[in-house]
Amino acid sequence: MVRPPDLPVLDLSGADSDPDAFRSDLLSAAHDAGFFYLVGHGIDTGRIREVLDLARAFFDLPASDKEEISQLGSPQFRGYSRVGRELTNGLVDWREQIDIGPERPAVSGAQGFWNLQGPNRWPSALPRLRPVIEQWSADLSDVGLRLLRHWAAALGADESVFDVAFAEAPAFLLKLVRYPGTAETEQGVGAHKDSGVLTLLLVGEHADGLEVETAEGEWIDAPPVPGAFIVNIGELLEFATGGYLRATRHRVRAPAPGSDRISVPFFFNPALDAQVPILSLTPELATQARGVEDDPNNPIFATYGENAWKSRVRAHPDVAEVHHGIGATGRASAY
Repeated sequence: MVRPPDLPVLDLSGADSDPDAFRSDLLSAAHDAGFFYLVGHGIDTGRIREVLDLARAFFDLPASDKEEISQLGSPQFRGYSRVGRELTNGLVDWREQIDIGPERPAVSGAQGFWNLQGPNRWPSALPRLRPVIEQWSADLSDVGLRLLRHWAAALGADESVFDVAFAEAPAFLLKLVRYPGTAETEQGVGAHKDSGVLTLLLVGEHADGLEVETAEGEWIDAPPVPGAFIVNIGELLEFATGGYLRATRHRVRAPAPGSDRISVPFFFNPALDAQVPILSLTPELATQARGVEDDPNNPIFATYGENAWKSRVRAHPDVAEVHHGIGATGRASAY
């Protein structure tokens, strides 16, 4: 495997034999770039191929089969949204996608972020999708928790400090995403930060287009690496570390005409009403903490559900208006 020149590659398989070395690399990658590639994660290539093939199979379905599970029928922002139905920074993103979360009953009389809890919408034309994605979500949750424990230890905290936030009813979000080729716009997804804790992104073999903003304000490519996840931290880890770990803005360029891009991001998030603990950094790390970014147009909330609700309402104002009487535009929390 050729290492991409601009982002680090970390091997999780070596974390048990030499945890100190892995944690040092993990801390450096998240502090400096906020993005890295993860190999040695234990998810075999056959299962990776299966998920990507299922994503392709869904997007190849007739429009009527996809619209059967339209997100416009879900108060929880679940299901399919066609091209042009999502916004980032008030501008249209050029992609179609399914949004999937934990399969739970809706909350009776829900207010605010509790509207995000509820059932998924599964396509009847592709029954294999549900069991594969549910197992995939469980396995990636395990990978995400392993990473969080290593981060905690690297930051001088007990390695289980984040566990309680994920112990009951974690609110992950998974997307199957296709970016059709177009000459109409460059915005596959506009520049944004993820609103949760961390993201594990699976992309197809030729799925170019992801760009990451550096500390100097330049944009660098994050091309696919076979068998690797692209990992980035979200706003809640920035909040938990006083900005020592900084959520990094990223965007996706729309593919050229005649091509497309398939990706499967998994957003590893705690319970809707959970607050991530604020860590007491060592003096050495504290001097390097940059503080939580103060952006009045994109406040970071301590409670995960508030952060998620902010992003979902802005990204899908049509669903927000139909089901919740809200109209808004703004940043999305997605690839």
